[in-house]
Amino acid sequence: MSDSLVIIPTYNELGNIEKMVQKVFSLPKAFDLLIIDDGSPDGTAQKVKELQQQFTGKLFLLERKGKLGLGTAYIAGFRWALERSYQYIFEMDCDFSHSPNDLLRLYKECAENNFDIAIGSRYVDEGGFVNWPKERIRLSKNASRYVNLVTWIGIKDPTAGFICYKRNVLETIDLNKIQFVGYAFQIEMKFAARKLGFSFVEVPIIFTERVEGVSKMSRNIIKEGILGVLKIQWNSFFSNYKKK
Repeated sequence: MSDSLVIIPTYNELGNIEKMVQKVFSLPKAFDLLIIDDGSPDGTAQKVKELQQQFTGKLFLLERKGKLGLGTAYIAGFRWALERSYQYIFEMDCDFSHSPNDLLRLYKECAENNFDIAIGSRYVDEGGFVNWPKERIRLSKNASRYVNLVTWIGIKDPTAGFICYKRNVLETIDLNKIQFVGYAFQIEMKFAARKLGFSFVEVPIIFTERVEGVSKMSRNIIKEGILGVLKIQWNSFFSNYKKK
């Protein structure tokens, strides 16, 4: 068993899942992998079950019925990890927009350089994009500016979804208080951790547009992000995220 668990939510990622699993397990450091599939009709979960025969004891699957949201998937994964002895818990996309090679760099920042949270950041020096549409880049940059303006979070890429958490971060945050299920979830988790005094480092990554599958971005997700940031800041005046 590894000290590190990579959590990857999936919905219709049959074109990517086998390549991603093989790549993660080919890295020079051992990572365990938890796939959380929301009832993909394309057979993603079945492919994971087939791969489990090859990667017994390090490839795991949680199957859920229907699209229940990114945030609830990660929280289910966090709880699963905390029930076991993992010390470093990662969030990562399945579509290769996040390079599996960068898992090693995020791990190093937490395990060797003693940061509580390492964020794969597009907006620090040497970070950036490959093949991402200009309108999506503009939307993402404006969202990051907006989040920092409202929350004073002090993170250049607050919507990033490629992250390593030390175990004690997820043990301290009351996950029942995390309200959002879309991309605002990423902001709220960072906001909660910042409020509780955990240390961050932003590691430059190159974010690559997916080749296989379809983006999950929607108007509802954008709306949740805009209104959610205001709600996150407002609620923080009356309560904190610390587990009692």
